[in-house]
Amino acid sequence: MKKDIHPKYHPTVFSCACGAKYMAGSTMKDEEVKTEICSACHPFYTGKQKLMDTSGRVDKFMAKVKKAQDAAEKKVKKVEDDKEEKAAKKPAKKKAAKK
Repeated sequence: MKKDIHPKYHPTVFSCACGAKYMAGSTMKDEEVKTEICSACHPFYTGKQKLMDTSGRVDKFMAKVKKAQDAAEKKVKKVEDDKEEKAAKKPAKKKAAKK
């Protein structure tokens, strides 16, 4: 190993928002690193669903999806109405041509 090219390795405490603390080594200069989620509170490891939506992203997404579905339904309804109007006009033209 070459000297003076590798960062220093320090013991570091990783603390989670749930209160769990873990001691590990890191090259970061901070003595304590704060995280939002860890294995003690992550749904994959605990099996419990916990939704942490602080800025309303899920609600915004659901509103966007609903708006897109409504627009698609209007478009389909308009196309169906146009087809019905065209179908109603075609026989009238044929009758007029026969007379």
